[in-house]
Order: sequence, then C-alpha cells, then structure tokens
Amino acid sequence: MLKIIAFTLLVVFPVFSFEVKNFEDPVRKNETKLVSSKVETVVENLWDNIRADHKSLKKEVLLLAYEGYLKMVSEGMLEEGKPLTIIDFDLPSSEERLWVIDIQNQGMEYVSLVAHGRNSGGLHAEKFSNVPESYMSSLGFYLTGETYFGKHGKSLRLDGMEEGVNDNARLRAIVMHAADYAEASFVKRHGRLGRSLGCPALPDDEFEHIIDLIKDKSCLFIHASEKEYLNQSAFIGNLSAG
Repeated sequence: MLKIIAFTLLVVFPVFSFEVKNFEDPVRKNETKLVSSKVETVVENLWDNIRADHKSLKKEVLLLAYEGYLKMVSEGMLEEGKPLTIIDFDLPSSEERLWVIDIQNQGMEYVSLVAHGRNSGGLHAEKFSNVPESYMSSLGFYLTGETYFGKHGKSLRLDGMEEGVNDNARLRAIVMHAADYAEASFVKRHGRLGRSLGCPALPDDEFEHIIDLIKDKSCLFIHASEKEYLNQSAFIGNLSAG
C-alpha cells in the first residue's frame, strides 16, 4: 500500500504543476486587447488630424501619452474628454515642444515653447529629478490642479501621479506659469530658452488661455526618452502584455 501511494503522488504532482504554469486569464487578455485597440484607433485619428501642421510631435510620444491618459480615465482619476497636454523634452528648448490636444474634437488647441529646470540641462533637458531643491524637471503623468496668483502672476498647480518620479511636484511648488525667459525673443538672443527651478514655464502671450483650458484635473504628460522612467511607469507599457 505504501508503494502505491508514493506512485500516485508522483503521477499527480507533475500534472498539477503543469496546469498552473500554463494558465492564462482570458478575461484580462481580452480587456488588454480592447484597450490596445482603442488607443491605436484614437491615436490614428488624432495623427491624421494634426500631423500636417505639427511635425515636431512624434507619433510614438502621442501613443504613450494617450495610453496613460486612458489608464487614468479607467482608474477614475480623470474625466474622459478632458484635454491632453504633452511636453516632449527630447526636443530642444528653442523649439515648440508643448501641445494641448482637444480629445473630444480630435484636434490641436495650442502649441507652445516651454522651459525646463535649470539643472536639467542647457539647450536640452537631459537630467530629471523628483527631489526638492534639485531645480530639475520631472517626467511622467500629472493631473493639473487649481490656479492661484503668485510672483509670476496667474499660475497652475500640478500634482504628480507617479510615485518616486514626480509625486513631490506640489511639495516642490512645480507649477505652470509665464516667464520672460520662455519667450521666442529670448531664443533669438541666446539660442535657447532660459530655465526655471523645475517648472514648465510658458511664454506670456498665450499662457493664460492654456492654463484656463487645462486647469482642474486634466492630464499632463512630460516625456523624454529615458529608459529608466519608461520601464518603471505604471501608466504606460501595458499594452504589449496582450
């Protein structure tokens, strides 16, 4: 009898182990495919509408931004239809690298110059930090907050949504505001914009319109081709799992 029991255990155990290892959740897999399809469809429509006039915005950056936008919507952090603002720090500060996209109407609202933090780099932003008094920009997904009037006039508070990446934004007083060093005239004199203490600073001519459009819990995505961030972000990189 002992020999028979031992033999039975040896037969059953490998079968059980094999089934667990190869188990797939078909519901999760189908949900991932549906999300992936929606992202690709919306991005294709947006791209068709805006690419002719806004060639500096890369399609792959738009794809990452909308993927994160949709995840924020699905988790109840963001109301669908709110504007999507993208900053691409792969581009030099001498070029327009901020876009406000009208998700509802599938078009572009604003394109603007935007400054980065003084310790992030000169013409290009190359280093990023979430640490107070680092005077660097932070990457990732944000929700816009409330407006207030400070030393730069009307300003917009930002809340970083990614732990360890940008969640110190409010503590660091990282806000969107206007600055004379973010003007095109500054670029003409110096070949680049001036730099902030980490805030995405805008030119004076359109900043109030931009702030009023994107305030009160819209999505801001600050991008750079930094592998460490792209690999750790909880808002992007999930679609390939399907």
